Amino acid sequence: MEIFQDETISAIATAAAPAGIGVIRLSGEHAFDVADSIFRSSTRRKIERSRKILHGHILDSDGKVIDEVILLTMPAPNSYTREDVVEIQSHGGITVLRRIMQRTFDAGSRPAQRGEFTKRAFLNGRLDLSQAQAVMDIVQAKTETSLERAQQNLEGKMSRRIRNIQAELLELLANLEALIDFPDEDVDALPLNEIRTKILESKSEIEKILETARDGKILREGVKVALIGKPNVGKSSLLNLLLREDRAIVTDIPGTTRDSIEEIVNLDGIPLVIIDTAGIRTPADEVEQIGIERAKKSIDQAELILALFDGSKPLTHEDEEILDLIQNRDAIKILNKKDLPQVVDLPDSIQMSIKFGEGEEFLKKSILQKILGNSNREENPGFLRDAREENIMRQAQSELESAIQTIDRGLDADFVSINLRSAWEILGEFLGENVSEKVIDLIFEKFCVGK
Repeated sequence: MEIFQDETISAIATAAAPAGIGVIRLSGEHAFDVADSIFRSSTRRKIERSRKILHGHILDSDGKVIDEVILLTMPAPNSYTREDVVEIQSHGGITVLRRIMQRTFDAGSRPAQRGEFTKRAFLNGRLDLSQAQAVMDIVQAKTETSLERAQQNLEGKMSRRIRNIQAELLELLANLEALIDFPDEDVDALPLNEIRTKILESKSEIEKILETARDGKILREGVKVALIGKPNVGKSSLLNLLLREDRAIVTDIPGTTRDSIEEIVNLDGIPLVIIDTAGIRTPADEVEQIGIERAKKSIDQAELILALFDGSKPLTHEDEEILDLIQNRDAIKILNKKDLPQVVDLPDSIQMSIKFGEGEEFLKKSILQKILGNSNREENPGFLRDAREENIMRQAQSELESAIQTIDRGLDADFVSINLRSAWEILGEFLGENVSEKVIDLIFEKFCVGK
C-alpha cells in the first residue's frame, strides 16, 4: 500500500448502515481547503485554520443543500494523524454520506485506503506500530476485558515495556564498548559477570511478555468451545444457560438440534465462541447425518470441548464414542441431570442440573482454569497481539540467550556486544523501527476504511 502523504484523503468513518449520525473524515495538507469549498457556515465565514466546531450545510456543485452538518476542524499537529484534519458530522443515511464523500473528491481529495488514517499517524510519529495495531483491536473488541487490554496497548504500556528493555540493552552495550576499547585500563564499567546478571533480567522481562501471547489471541479471537453429547442430554439448555437467553430450541424430543448453532458468550471478560452441535447418534435421515458430521468437524476445530452425559441413565455406545472422541483433547466432562437419581460414575466429571442451574459457577471456574491456567493478567499489562509480535520477542530472547552462552564460554566482550545489538534492533521492529514497507502495508491492509 503506497502512501502519498502530500495528498489529502477522505473516507466515511462510521459504519455503512443507516444511523442517526455519520462521520466523514479528511486528512492532509489541503483538508481545510477541500472542506471550505463544499461547506457553507451559518455565519457565512470561511473556515479558519484553527480548532473549532462549526454549524452549516454541505452544498452540491449547483449550490443546493445536500445536508445540514457540524464541522470539526483540527489543525496539525494536534490531530489524530498530525496533519490538518476535518470531520464532517452529517445525518447517517447511506445516500447522504456518499453524496458528501463525492463532493470531497470533486474538491480535490482522494479515497483513503484501508487503515490510512492510522498509518499516517504512525508515519508521522504519533503512534508506534504496537499502538497503531491496538486501534483496530479496540474497534474489534468482543468483551470489556478485550477492550481494556487493547486500550492498555494503545496507551503504550506494552511499548514502554519494550523501550525499557531497549534502554537497558543500550546501557549494557555502552559498558561493553568501554571494556572493548579500554581492556587494560581502570574504566568505570560493569564487569562481565554483572552484565550477565543484567542480561538475565532483560530476558526474564521478555519471557513475561511472551506469557501474554496466548492471552492476546484469546482476547482478540475468542476461544472455540464445542458442546457435544448424544441427543436430549442438555446441550441446548446449557447454551441457553450460559447465554442467559433462549437461543436454542429445547424440547424432550431427541435430535431437536440438527445443525450447529454458534454464539459468543462473555465469561469473565473471555469471549467464548460456543458451538451447540447436533446430538451424536445413529442418524435417522440424511439431514441428521449432515448435522452429526458437522458436529464431529466442530470437535476437531474446537480449542475446548464440553462433553455432556446423562447421569440418570447408563452410558450407551454413543456415550462411549464421545469419550473416545475427546481422548487427548482439552475437554470438560459434564454429568447432567443430577436432580434425578444417579446411575453413572464418570471420573473427573462435573455434576450439574442444567435445568435448575446447579453447578453453573463451578463449570465457569473450570472453563476459565482450562483456558487461562495460572496467568495473572493484572500483573502483566498489555498483550502480544499476533504471531509477528510473538516471533519478534522470541528472536530477541534467543539473542539474549546467545549472549549469556557467549559470556559463559569465556569469549571476548565484542561477541557479547553483537548479540545485544541484534536484540536491541529486533525489539525496534516491534515498535515499527527498521520495518520493511511491505510488512507495514500488510498490517494496515487489515484495517477498515476510515480508520
